[in-house]
Amino acid sequence: MDHPLTPAETARRIGVSIKALRLYERHGLLTPLRSRSGWRTYGPEQIARLHQILALKSLGLPLASIGRVLASTQTLDAVLAMQDQALAQENRRIAKASAMIRAARAKLRCGQTLSIDDLINLNKETSMASKLTRSTYFHPALVPHQHKYFRPEEIEALASREDFDQERDIAIWYGLFDELKKLASAGDPGSPAALDLARRWLAQGETVSRGDPDIAGRIRNMVRDALADPATAPQMPFSASDLLFLEKVVAKLKQAGS
Repeated sequence: MDHPLTPAETARRIGVSIKALRLYERHGLLTPLRSRSGWRTYGPEQIARLHQILALKSLGLPLASIGRVLASTQTLDAVLAMQDQALAQENRRIAKASAMIRAARAKLRCGQTLSIDDLINLNKETSMASKLTRSTYFHPALVPHQHKYFRPEEIEALASREDFDQERDIAIWYGLFDELKKLASAGDPGSPAALDLARRWLAQGETVSRGDPDIAGRIRNMVRDALADPATAPQMPFSASDLLFLEKVVAKLKQAGS
């Protein structure tokens, strides 16, 4: 049986500060055990929860957003899967940048010069790799699929829009996700509540895609891929059947011309 750790032991062994542990506790993300004398301690469940918090934090999520993700994705394995997939994506980017650097050095050793295009591409790839971009513009469960549809610079461009507020956008989306699941359970795609949800969903989608139909289409395909992938489907905030229900609602909305 693992012996519970004190805050100081936890901070030292995990590599966080005691202040950070208190901060996570204040935000309701981490609840320590209490010893008989009332002192805070951290057992296996608390350490696992702390790893979830730190893993999501490493993906760029703020604390409020981490709380929402943990509320919908409660298992350590699901969060580890997100972290593993994000690191695999980074490794691919780093490997590509390293290959370009080696090719450039080989040219120079042979007495050749690098063209403008060579230098531009080298700068682009190495700067992306050095940033280790873990964009959370999209839901973390979409990270393993976003490279298929978006270049890193495209995601950064989307995240740089003037009205982008991550906290606000995540709060809006999770509100929509909750409504979708409830309405999908009710099963009436023609209900006023469902049609109203579809209007707000589409409006928020317009904001995310900057009103670009091509971007919107790529996002829809990325979501479908994530829901069809056994590795990422459990991490998504709604199911494939929920999405099918939403598509029926949107179709009815368009038929009504609203």
